[in-house]
Amino acid sequence: MRAAVYQGPGAIEMQDVPDAALREATDAVVRVVRACVCGSDLWSYRGIVKPPPGSRRGHEFVGVVEEVGAEVASVRPGDFVVVPFQWCDNVCDPCRDGLQTSCVNTGTFGAAGADGGQGEAVRVPYADGTCVVVPGGLSAVDERQLASLLALTDVAATGLHGAVLSGVGRGGEVVVIGDGAVGLSAVLGARSVLGAERVVLVSTHLDRSALGRELGATDVVAARGDEGVAVVRDLLGRGPAHVVEAVGNPDAWDMALAMVRPGGTVGSVGVPHVRPELPLFPLLRGNVGVRVGLAPARHYLPELLERVLAGTYDAGRVFDLTLPLEDVAGAYQAMDARRSVKTMLVA
Repeated sequence: MRAAVYQGPGAIEMQDVPDAALREATDAVVRVVRACVCGSDLWSYRGIVKPPPGSRRGHEFVGVVEEVGAEVASVRPGDFVVVPFQWCDNVCDPCRDGLQTSCVNTGTFGAAGADGGQGEAVRVPYADGTCVVVPGGLSAVDERQLASLLALTDVAATGLHGAVLSGVGRGGEVVVIGDGAVGLSAVLGARSVLGAERVVLVSTHLDRSALGRELGATDVVAARGDEGVAVVRDLLGRGPAHVVEAVGNPDAWDMALAMVRPGGTVGSVGVPHVRPELPLFPLLRGNVGVRVGLAPARHYLPELLERVLAGTYDAGRVFDLTLPLEDVAGAYQAMDARRSVKTMLVA
């Protein structure tokens, strides 16, 4: 089969690799229908993190089950499934607490020794716990829903999780720092799922801020750093009680902590490949809460799947470029150059 393979910074290639195959009785093999490139994939593409050459790439995909192990009970060949970016058994204590990314048996697709989602097929461990079956199968969804289901594997759930961690609720207001796919998904989740009345998006890119407004942002702040903090405070009349940090770099953290009001909460889901320094004494003095988390996409999937199938959750709007899987290198190039917010790959 063909799959995306990391060769070094700036070098992602489609290569012939061994076919995905069952290893354990709890496995399934899923034929990929749609995959995509994640913003976190760019950290290795840019050489900031350096996986071993030959590593598989990608952790977001949806597809059709081709084969299952002898102990798999709830997933059958022919099922169309949404697969979260990390697998889980969904029965251990962390999973029962809704923290499937802390599962005692978890792992990430595209990590060392695992198949990547940017390939023709993927071995899925703990298929019963990991895969979420789409009622009616592949033929029951249209292209728009298919894009949204793909978004649920990571960014839609991650953005929503950031809003949840921030503590914003119905009728509340929240500031989202970051206009990538995760930040835009946080806007959508805060408005559509949590019922926030006011969502302020920090975005300096006209195309992304326009999409943010379509997804539910009530205000856009086109400034960063101290200027952005001042604009947000002026807009709201004081610092926000709820802030989503959806980037992960020190600048975004500095901005979030500078604007949040005393007693407020910062919810962070940006992957911190460059470690920020958190000023603990100001947080202590201001009674500021900081919650960080790797989104348990499997926890959010059932509800978000229902919303997508009902036509009320258009999470796939973050995709603005579609390419064939064989052109995965072009997808990385487009996202690296910010010509695309998020690129979908058609297998």
